[in-house]
Amino acid sequence: MLEWWLPKNVSTYGGQIDSMFHLIYWITSITFIGVSVALIAFVFTYRHREGRRATYTHGNSTLEIIWTVIPALILVMLGIMSRGVWAEIKQTLPPADVTVRVTGRQFAWKFLYPGPDGKFETADDVEIPDEMHVPVNKTVRMEMLAEDVIHSFFLPNLRYKQDVVPGRMIQGWFKATQDGEYEIPCAELCGFGHSGMKGRLFVHTDEGYDAWIKERWPS
Repeated sequence: MLEWWLPKNVSTYGGQIDSMFHLIYWITSITFIGVSVALIAFVFTYRHREGRRATYTHGNSTLEIIWTVIPALILVMLGIMSRGVWAEIKQTLPPADVTVRVTGRQFAWKFLYPGPDGKFETADDVEIPDEMHVPVNKTVRMEMLAEDVIHSFFLPNLRYKQDVVPGRMIQGWFKATQDGEYEIPCAELCGFGHSGMKGRLFVHTDEGYDAWIKERWPS
């Protein structure tokens, strides 16, 4: 339901996020409709009429308690339901098949890959501007930071979003379930060139990723 207005999900945890989004959408939609109907009804019922005298009402304490307690319970319920999803995405780091260092700067993304030695900041590292290449159905770990101002690394199709800040390395992960090419925008207003700060995520099949690796490290 409502999938037509969201980017195509190709993430292992995207379905959980979409379910929470849809639940919150329906709760807020029903609330909006209820409040709008009540507003129209009150406007019509208590509209000005010649000869009618204004009256004062203190309100209804029972109703006030109800419309305070019910939203509070809904917020608590949503918090409890989303806690597990948040912990899985933001507070756990499953063993990585691929590790990429992601750096945001005005106004581009840089992706650093360790060479055959598996270590960053060595002679065999390869840095690629605005293109991230990963294999399908593999856990990708990201080490994210910014060079200048706050940026926001956003993978809409992976349902992943993380602010990156100068001076701090933040780790995250995803596992793509379908190969293809996807957009990487910056979701934080980071300066006059913000709108043009776009990268591309390439999710390869195992064969395609192996071929890409051999192009970068032939020996």
